[in-house]
This record gives sequence, structure tokens and C-alpha cells, in this order.
Amino acid sequence: MSAGASLPPHDLPGLDPRFSRIVAVPGRGIDAGSVREWHCLDNGAELDRLRHPAVGTILAVHGNPTWSYLWRALVAETVRQAEAGGPVWRLVAVDQLDMGYSERTGVHRPLAQRVADLAAFTEALALTGPVVTLGHDWGGVVSLGWAIDHPAALAGVMLLNTAVHHPSGVPIPAPLRLARVRGVLATSTVTTSAFLDTTLALASPALDAATKAAYRAPYRSAARRRGIGGFVDDIPVDERHESHPELDRIASGVAGLTVPALLLWGPRDPIFTDRYLDDLVDRLPHADVHRFEGAGHLVAEDRPYADAVLAWLSDRAETLQAPGVVSAESDDEQTADVTATAEPGFVPIWQKLTDRAADGDVAIIDMATGRSQPVRRVSWRQLDDRVRRLAAGLHRVGVRKGDRVSLLIPPGPTLSAVVYACLRIGAVVVVADAGLGIRGLTRAVRGAWPDVIIGETPGLAAARALGWPGMRISAPRLPRVSAAALGVSYSLSDIVEAGRDESLPAPPDAGDDAAILFTSGSTGPAKGVVYTHAQLSALRDVLAEHFDVTSETGLVTGFAPFALLGPALGTRSATPDMDVSAPRTLTAAAVAAAVRASDGRIVFLSPAAILNVVDTAGDLTEADREALARVSVFLSTGAPIGAGLLEAAAQIMPNATAHTPYGMTECLLVTDVTLEGVRDAADSPDAGVCVGVPIGSNRVLVSALDADGRATGTPSAEPGVLGEIVVSAPHLRDHYDRLWLTDRESVRETGDGEELRWHRTGDVGHLDERGRVWIEGRMPHVIAAADRLIAPVGAEQRVERVDAVRRAAVVGIGPHGLRQAVAVVETTPRVRRAGLADPALTRTVRESVGIPLVAVLAVPQLPTDIRHNSKIDRSRLSGWAEGILSGAKPTAP
Repeated sequence: MSAGASLPPHDLPGLDPRFSRIVAVPGRGIDAGSVREWHCLDNGAELDRLRHPAVGTILAVHGNPTWSYLWRALVAETVRQAEAGGPVWRLVAVDQLDMGYSERTGVHRPLAQRVADLAAFTEALALTGPVVTLGHDWGGVVSLGWAIDHPAALAGVMLLNTAVHHPSGVPIPAPLRLARVRGVLATSTVTTSAFLDTTLALASPALDAATKAAYRAPYRSAARRRGIGGFVDDIPVDERHESHPELDRIASGVAGLTVPALLLWGPRDPIFTDRYLDDLVDRLPHADVHRFEGAGHLVAEDRPYADAVLAWLSDRAETLQAPGVVSAESDDEQTADVTATAEPGFVPIWQKLTDRAADGDVAIIDMATGRSQPVRRVSWRQLDDRVRRLAAGLHRVGVRKGDRVSLLIPPGPTLSAVVYACLRIGAVVVVADAGLGIRGLTRAVRGAWPDVIIGETPGLAAARALGWPGMRISAPRLPRVSAAALGVSYSLSDIVEAGRDESLPAPPDAGDDAAILFTSGSTGPAKGVVYTHAQLSALRDVLAEHFDVTSETGLVTGFAPFALLGPALGTRSATPDMDVSAPRTLTAAAVAAAVRASDGRIVFLSPAAILNVVDTAGDLTEADREALARVSVFLSTGAPIGAGLLEAAAQIMPNATAHTPYGMTECLLVTDVTLEGVRDAADSPDAGVCVGVPIGSNRVLVSALDADGRATGTPSAEPGVLGEIVVSAPHLRDHYDRLWLTDRESVRETGDGEELRWHRTGDVGHLDERGRVWIEGRMPHVIAAADRLIAPVGAEQRVERVDAVRRAAVVGIGPHGLRQAVAVVETTPRVRRAGLADPALTRTVRESVGIPLVAVLAVPQLPTDIRHNSKIDRSRLSGWAEGILSGAKPTAP
């Protein structure tokens, strides 16, 4: 039985009743000859009142069991834009029939009918282009059906968690299977509000009571919830379902869309997981994608999606106002002959390995095999042969250019061979190190959604247990039962055998994606940083040129990111005996042994590794010291280190020039400073850590901070200005993986007209009169006090000059703009329990620091980040200090 549309109550939070309207729509399909009443939100009348013509229309379609209330923030923001006088879009957000406040038709409405319903609605509204569709959940599918049926009006598509295809043979998500069980469907979706309540409970953070009530408002009775049950019943579980042909039609049509596309995703969704995002990316490879880490199914409630939508519309304004404009290359254009698009002077990352293919000299020495295992030595000839066979074998079993391959193998000859094999065929290497921990590693792997996982047994076991995606390939050959239990399809030995007589495919282009390297996660969830082949090759070149690396140089790499560069540089490399995921396991004797075995002249170490190397220097033999005396260059990479630690390391390698380059995962080498430069900087009045001057053609500028601690100044080279460091380099990363909004925010224009790519590092510092870069902390750690901005590193350095202080962190507590500084210190000797420092130490620290301190706290050990074990976790300390000073029980931070 039909019940007409109505207007929502006027007191729903966040929803302005001015935007609600009822539209009478002549029916189509099963509704032919009837008129249906739709409720929608429409800002058109308000735009007319403001005399502000719209540049186009956003057609927003909710899913099940929500309604147009989902889009209230976007409605409000579009009107605010109009009031401010900027370009604005009309927003029309429908309540689908039988949902929200639209008419209850009492008629079964399969997917094809709902697509026809939406077309009838837009025709009744006389909606013309340009139109950008916006859909969530099953509203995403319906909106896409409209999109592919209206190419002349369509300007773009935007989607929040949804799906257009489900793999054959894979069960639909468990919550939907349960809801569809006979006898459960009606009870959970219609008779009771269980399905609605469960959906609302997915919000993170939780919805307040008033917002939950607003979502429930149109579904107060079983009669008004029949549409919810109908939607669940219409899920095409297999090819026999009546809506499967329409879903298949839409899925195929989406793959042909060339208009701009935006995908905003909540990865914690138990229904529309990253599997469905990956499918959409395959169909819309040109789409801008942003995963809101920590958000779930109700991503529109969990995160400020409206800001992202409007930013994207603004960025794409010219294209979106011209329906039908092609925004992506066709498949034929994307797979054109690489020689036609190769960059001038581009030399592939694997070229020097190929050049030494006939060389019997040692290429890689792996000493990190454990003391019970012999040292492994691999020649250039062996390495090249293994790379070629692996590359051909991977291609034979179906790994193709652009496929993502997650590597869960420790640094060594096997990892090197697999990496270069993947690069050679154009597969994208995904590297997230074990230092992220199981939770961080799972988040990283799922976020990248690899096509293949290659790993040792522990990694494959984790992949199986935690549901990581991808075909599994084991590094060792496993017993058949073990391989089956882990879901392993092949071993690397199988891959080598498969590639024995196979030829290699065409190599990738310079501009193709080559690798996704994950950040440390020390300032938030780890981000996937995408490098192209050209950018990896540029990194190789700047490293070789700046440190004069030749075929006879030899590298000792106690820092995992650089352990793979030996073959690219055409020089032998050695990994010391250590647990590469735990830098503090490296000893001075292990470094000496690696130098002796490789005759290495350059040593790469992380700051955490150096700490233990210095601490274990007393164990060195005379032979060890003789070997270390032959080192000519020593590098500490991963985080800036102080002069004292660098001096101590230099004493172990007395004839080496000590360097501490500055960089980040997004740009691994930016500046460089030697120990002599550090000593020179020690006489400077500048605050912070001096990291030297830019390497090669790299550029560094500073964007000045405003009174709130935001980097709003036009980037410049003016000395003495505190601000965010922005960098440009030939090897600067291409983009963040599936983090469009983060990528957008990290790019900075300099306003000087130069066509350079600039990256906002998130580091705070300044340039001095000599062009040297000084790092003074991270942007989130700047303390915005009432009368000043406090960058932490300079203050920490002054505290650390106090004799009893081993290490210090200066953090803020209190509200932004009125924050107060607190010093947290490790003491010598260490305190047993965390809490207020003794009065004498507090007085000395306050006298030394030069800024007001509300308190001085002492801890047994300062918390550090999970990858480098050297960067102090100031965010964690800030929350801990605030709790302690508010009366919380004293515990270790």
C-alpha cells in the first residue's frame, strides 16, 4: 500500500528545513502510468535567492538504510560557499523511493528499477549537465547506473564505500549473509530496527544520540522499514539473482567511464572492504583515491568528507564544467611502446646489474643469516641470472606490469633478486618493514591491496591469519601440507623453474610506478609513498654522484632502505649480522666483520644502530679496528643525530668522513652535513640540528609559521624564518598511495612560477645566512603559547646541556593558543619511576632552557618511534604529561 512523501521534522540536527522539498515524478518501468512523490534536499532555491548561478549539479544518492540526511554537511557547505561569493555547485540529494521521507510504494524495486527511478526523477527536475554523481553504499551503484546512462550530462563521479562487482565463488560479507538468512531478513530489517541500529553503530567515533535519532526518524514503524528489507533482499549474491544482470551492466559500464572520478573510503568497513575499492580502482584507474584511515562504513559521518568533495570539485573545476571531456588515457595509450615515451637520459634502476651480468665477482654478501648459518656470497652473474629467471617466471604465472607485489622478506640476496625481478617486468614493489608491528603492517598491506605476496613463512602465516589479499608465493620451498595451509600457490624455486626458458616482457617506462615504500608511522598511520622508475633512478644517481660510488667502492648497509641499492649502484654490498627490523641489535664487531668481508669503503647506519655500535666498541679486536680504519665514508641516515654521537662513531672509523644526510621516505636524500660541518655549526647561535646544505640540484625553502603555528607563508630562502621545510628534488616521490587528500595537502606552490614539484615535509626549522638547513622539530609538536611559538628541538638541546640529563623532550599541554611547555627528561643515573623531577634538577632545567616551563618530569626512558627507535614520540609524551599534571596515577609514558 502506497504512502506519500512528507517533509522531515524541522528540528533534526544539522539539517536546514529550507532545503527540503517534495517532487512529483511520473513513474517508469513497473511504475509506468503512476506519479511518485520524492523527498530531496535541494539548495537550488537558496542559490537563486542569493543570485548565485551554479556551475553544475551534484546528484547525491544515499544507500541502505540511510537517507538524504547523510549529505547534510555538504548542503550546508555549498550554501556557505555561495554566501562567500565563490563558485558553487547545486546539490540535489534524493531519498530513494521507499526510503527516507519519499513515498512508500509497496512495490518490489530491483536494481534496474531503482536506476530507472533515478532517471525519472532527474527528468522531472529537468536536470541537465554538467552533473557529478555522488553515491554511498548501494546508492553508489544506483548513481553509477545513472551515470553510464547519461554520458551527455555526466561531468564526473564521486563515490563513498560501495561496490559494483563481487568475485565469483567468494561469499558475500558475513553481516549481509546473516541478514539475508530466511527468517532473519524480515526480523532484522523490517519487523525490528536491528539492521538500522547496527549500521549506525559502525560510526567511528560514535554518533551522538540526536544524530542517531535523526537517521531513525523516517523508519519509526515496520511499514516504513520495508524498503530497508527490500534493499538487502536485492543484493545479487550470485548469477541467478534477478539484479545480477543490471549490476554486471553497471560494472562493465563503469570501466568505460573517462570522466574525473573521486573515491573516498573508510577502510574499517566490514561490508565494503578494500577488496571493493581495489576493484573500483581497476575499473577507474584515473580516479583520485583517499582512504580515511580509521574510518568505516559511515565515512561521511566519520571524517570531513564534504571538505574533500568541495576541494576536489574546485581542483577539477575546468574539466567538470565540460561534460564528456576525457580525463584518462585509453588502455592502448597507456601501453604504448616504451621507447616512444622514455625520458631522455633515463637509465633503468637495474642497468648496472645487467652491465655486470658476465662478472664473477661478488655482488652481495649476506652476514645476517644467523651465527649458525654460513655467510652467503652471490656473484653478479648469479644475481643477474636469478633476477632474469624470477622476472620471466613471475610474468609466466600471471604477474603483469602495474601489479602490486608485497615483499615480506628480510634484506639479503633473496630480497634483492625479487625486487629487481619485479622492477624489470614493471610490477610495483610494496615494502613495509616489520618495524611497523603486526597492526601497522596489516594496515599497510591491506591499504596497498597487493596482487601478490612473496614472503618467508612467518610473513605468510600472518597474511593467512589476518586476511591479507594477494596470491601467495613462499620464499622457501614448503611441504605440500604447509603450503596448502598457508594458501601458497608457488615457491620462489617454482618461479625460477617457470622462467628458465622464458623471454622477458618489454620493460616499464620511466614514468611508470615502481615502488610503494611505507613511512615509519611515527607521526600517524604509515603512508605508502609511490616512486616511479625515473625517481628511483634519480635517487641512485644522486647517491652515486654525491658519495663518489664506483664499482669498487663497496657498501656495508646496516640500514634496511639502503640495503637494496648495491646492485643499482653496480657495487658490492654487505649486510652485517643483525636483526634488520631491530637496528639496536647491530654491534661494532658485526660492522667490522662486514667491512672486512666486503672491503667496503662506505658504511650506512641508522641512528639507533649507531647507539649500540658505539656502546659495543669496547669489544672490537685489533683486526676489527684495522678493518674499520679502511672505511672512507660513514653515513647515519634515518634521523638527525647530535655531534656527540657522531664524534663517538667517528672514533670507531677514524679515517672516514662522517656524514648525516637529512631526508624522509618521500625524498630519501635532501641535504647532507659532515662531522666537520656539525662541529662548525656548534659555534652558531641557531637553534635546532644543522643538517647541512641541499645535495646536487635539490632545493629547500621555508614556509613561515603564523601565530597559530600554521605554515601559511610563501616559501622562501630568507634566513632566520621559522617555518615548515619544503623540498624539491629529481628523486622526490611521485604521490601518496590512495591518499589523494594527503597528497594535495603536502604539495606546496612557491609562487615564483618555477615548474618544480615541492613537498611539505612536516618538519619545522629555518635556513641560516649560509643556506644551511636547521631542523627544530615536527609541525604537530610546535607549541603555540599565548605569547610565542616554541619549536621543541632548540629547547631540548639546552635542557640536554644539564649534566644530569641524558635526553630530553619539550612538549605542550593545554588548549591550542594557550599551551604551556613541559620538559620530560631521562636522567643519569636513571630514575626508577616516572613523575615530577626533584626540585634541584627542576630548578637547573628551568634556568637552562630559556622558556617558561610549567613543570619538569623525569622518566626512566623516553618513548621512541617504532621504526628508527630514535625519534622521540612527543605526541605520546604530551598526552601523558597532561594526564600526570591533571592528577593521573604516575606510570611510564
